[in-house]
Amino acid sequence: MGFLDLIKNGVVEEFTGTISTLDLFLSLLVAFVSAIFITIIYKKTYTGVSYTKSFVLSIILLAMVTSLVIRTINSNLALSLGMVGALSIVRFRTAVKDPIDTVFMFWAIAAGIMAGAGLYLITIIACALLGVFYLISYSKMFKPIEKYLLVINTNKKNSVEVSKIFINKNCVLKTQSIKKDNVELTYEVTGREFANLMLELKDNELIESMHMISIN
Repeated sequence: MGFLDLIKNGVVEEFTGTISTLDLFLSLLVAFVSAIFITIIYKKTYTGVSYTKSFVLSIILLAMVTSLVIRTINSNLALSLGMVGALSIVRFRTAVKDPIDTVFMFWAIAAGIMAGAGLYLITIIACALLGVFYLISYSKMFKPIEKYLLVINTNKKNSVEVSKIFINKNCVLKTQSIKKDNVELTYEVTGREFANLMLELKDNELIESMHMISIN
């Protein structure tokens, strides 16, 4: 028997030709549990504008479908080659708005691959470790600084006096609009300065109106 025949037989022996019902159920179950954990991490750390339920459901389905694909590939050589050919012509063109959404999708795919390969304990441990490390990085190491836009409307003759309030404060003037007798000032304010500044401006008679916009 030649060297190529040994390789061929070794590859063929890896494919059993059958799919165990228990293995299939375990793969789906582990993929589902892992995906639920991933979606919990996603919901706790989501900072975007529009949270969508469909994306969370997509993460769960993506992990489970991936586990089915890997389980099928592991069972039959012909099916694995056909699956590769079928997937090669599929094009997904859905735009992902936030780069972190792409990472969570890749995380779900990785969990599905491990679950489909029968690495159940490794799947759970790996997902748990990734989730813990990500939460630590999100809450401690890379905690975002709270910022607000403070929009102030005042009379034109009082605009100079109002501007003096923001001198020597951690505020940045973003825009200044003048309309006849009124002036609109927009300042970027950090969370630390925001509470004290609001108390200072609350009863100021020079200010006609004031609006706050969170930009986190």
